[in-house]
Amino acid sequence: MFKKILIANRGEIACRVIKTARKMGIATVAVYSDADRHALHVQMADEAIHIGPAPANQSYIVIDKIMDAIRQSGAEAVHPGYGFLSENMKFAEALAKEGVAFIGPPAGAIEAMGDKITSKKLAQEAGVSTVPGYMGLISDADEAVKISAEIGYPVMIKASAGGGGKGMRIAWNDDEAREGFQSSKNEAASSFGDDRIFIEKFVTQPRHIEIQVLADSHGNTVYLHERECSIQRRNQKVIEEAPSPFLDEATRKAMGEQACALAAAVGYTSAGTVEFIVDGERNFYFLEMNTRLQVEHPVTELITGVDLVEQMIRVAAGEKLPFTQSDLKINGWAIESRLYAEDPYRNFLPSIGRLTRYRPPAEIAEATRAVRNDTGVYEGGEISMYYDPMIAKLCTWAPTRDTAVEEMRLALDEFEVEGIGHNLPFLSAVMDHPRFASGNITTAFIAEEYPEGFEGAALPEDLLKRVAACACAMNRVAEIRRARVSGRMDNHERVVGTDWVVNLGGNSYSASIKADREGATVTLDGSDYRVTSDWLPGQPLARLTVNGTPLVMKVARQPGGYRLRLRGADLKVRVFSPRQAELAALMPEKLPPDTSKLLLCPMPGMVVSIAVEEGQEVYEGQALATIEAMKMENILRAERKGKVAKINVAAGDSLAVDEIIMEFEG
Repeated sequence: MFKKILIANRGEIACRVIKTARKMGIATVAVYSDADRHALHVQMADEAIHIGPAPANQSYIVIDKIMDAIRQSGAEAVHPGYGFLSENMKFAEALAKEGVAFIGPPAGAIEAMGDKITSKKLAQEAGVSTVPGYMGLISDADEAVKISAEIGYPVMIKASAGGGGKGMRIAWNDDEAREGFQSSKNEAASSFGDDRIFIEKFVTQPRHIEIQVLADSHGNTVYLHERECSIQRRNQKVIEEAPSPFLDEATRKAMGEQACALAAAVGYTSAGTVEFIVDGERNFYFLEMNTRLQVEHPVTELITGVDLVEQMIRVAAGEKLPFTQSDLKINGWAIESRLYAEDPYRNFLPSIGRLTRYRPPAEIAEATRAVRNDTGVYEGGEISMYYDPMIAKLCTWAPTRDTAVEEMRLALDEFEVEGIGHNLPFLSAVMDHPRFASGNITTAFIAEEYPEGFEGAALPEDLLKRVAACACAMNRVAEIRRARVSGRMDNHERVVGTDWVVNLGGNSYSASIKADREGATVTLDGSDYRVTSDWLPGQPLARLTVNGTPLVMKVARQPGGYRLRLRGADLKVRVFSPRQAELAALMPEKLPPDTSKLLLCPMPGMVVSIAVEEGQEVYEGQALATIEAMKMENILRAERKGKVAKINVAAGDSLAVDEIIMEFEG
């Protein structure tokens, strides 16, 4: 077995590999750029080596710099994680030449299956059903438009070396094909150093289901069942689960056997994933093979009990797989939510900055439930503009899908993240969505259910009343403290009122409260709510039970009440005495400023290009500017007809959130 391995990656996956290596008694070497000097993976590793400036194309994907770090450290093997150099054949060849083990598949398998164009051709030659498309090299946007029209819209424009949603666009017409080709090409070159593009038919209403395979160098190949990855945004997975709520045993077996056959055909070893599109009749079509560890591998580990990173290391060291296909049973259900530094209230645009508060829920491994959090950040750390915006992968496991989802609801509500925009509210909203709860999901779920973007979850009436009861009980605790501080309490005689009015979610509830040593009973609209909690004023997280059911809320004190966040909702809750409620009803609402004549930068980023000129007439949907953030290009479009009055920025400028890009005439 290896004594020292180098992790050619960063962030949560580097931390994940370090944990398993430590468990196996293997020393670890981290590499880091200027931006990652104080990163968590650097702190966790036994040693760390600097490899260059912040941009990945000057550090993490420069093979020579990684090779230098290997020589300095004396590492015997390299785990590439995912992204960066994980599917780079030249990197695998360089390691082989150096006599260093690659904890991944052979270079030939990477070449055959890691390149999406080549893998499509090989799959077709092997008789695997594939989605119609054009696998040749596409020289320019005109050719892309011609090919797209021949295939038939809609089409998917994809980077051959892509992954993680980068370099991918859906085009519904010639204009979008032309625009999407160039953006995909730019993103591919920036993220992967490879700007080759291919085009395939975009199958509407599909499910994205993938099979995890594992193979050793002794001829053994197994599949560790499937993962459902249909909840996607911009072709980037957001929520995954294992197993799929859609597959039956016959389809699962057929997909697994086909995935293993494909892996064996190219001499595959290590962990890999074969991705399929599955239609409503459970027909499945080969999409691509990822010759690396997947981001969502934890859900597979939770339902099988197999540490995939450990098996990758053992296979690279020449060991046989310790199990056969018949040993791999499905145990329970696992859900993964990807926590991203993306603001759902700003159309999920990237957010950067310092994590002023970062408190994940406690990790649990019990017989009936589990909570796992794979992360690469810490409180006080920075979210950089140079890399993927993932903060953490929160996973829950339970014996059934319903209980695993309920565990995820509570874990998300317990997850405290402050200082940046993030998608926690959206993840919570999905967990409560009836379509997700039923398992009736496709890759179009987000586009169909949130066509106008995400504006927060609307809580059902019964939950609003439970929150109102909690707010009333919490307000009583706060009032007692204020009374003691102000001297309104004498000899512990309570002078805190029992009648209150709770305003939240556009509703007003008259409440009365009776308290005892164990908790409080709040009466709302003739119904009693028994509230118990050990929450104290000033604590940012409240764990309560209401009529015996757990409820977790993030709490911030505001004048007259609280800001409460739970289940994807962000509620301004006001708790008044009856007289205060009468007066509050007379107060006018403050209106937001008018920004209708301004194009504001929706995220921190750099101006790639300005597509219009001062004095130009623009039409609804016209591209106005392109902003790059976290290696993703974002095209800003006109919301309606107008005339450009003034342009305040130029290509190359770095912008902050809400900085004015251009102004329009009235």
